[in-house]
Amino acid sequence: MIQLDLKDRRPLYEQIKEKTKLLIIRKVLKANEKIPSVRELAQSLTINPNTIQKAYKDLEAEGFIYSVQGKGSFVAPIEDSINSVRQDELLKELGKVIAELRYMEVSKSQLIDYIDAIYKKKEDK
Repeated sequence: MIQLDLKDRRPLYEQIKEKTKLLIIRKVLKANEKIPSVRELAQSLTINPNTIQKAYKDLEAEGFIYSVQGKGSFVAPIEDSINSVRQDELLKELGKVIAELRYMEVSKSQLIDYIDAIYKKKEDK
C-alpha cells in the first residue's frame, strides 16, 4: 500500500505521513478503518518502528488518525472543529505558494483554472 522512495531527500517518516494522508484523502482508507500497526508497517517496509511511530504521532496530531489503547490506530472521521486549525495552516502554506507563483509570473487566471480542474476531478469521481 505504501512504497517509499529511497532517492527522495525527505525523511522516511514524512514520506509515510504524506502517503497515508493521500490514502485517507482519496478515501482508500475510510473513516474508523484500522490502519496497519507500527510493527506490521515497519516489517513490511523493512524500517525501524520508531520511524512509523513518529509518522503516526504526527498524523494523530493533525487529526488524520486516532489511537485506541490496546486496539491500534484508526482513520479519524472528518470533523470541522478538529480540522479548522489544520485548514488555517494549509491556507497559510497555500498563500506562500501563490506568492511564489506570482513572482514566477503565473497569472491569477492560470491559478483559478488549475484549482477548477482539481475540483472538477473530485466531482467526476
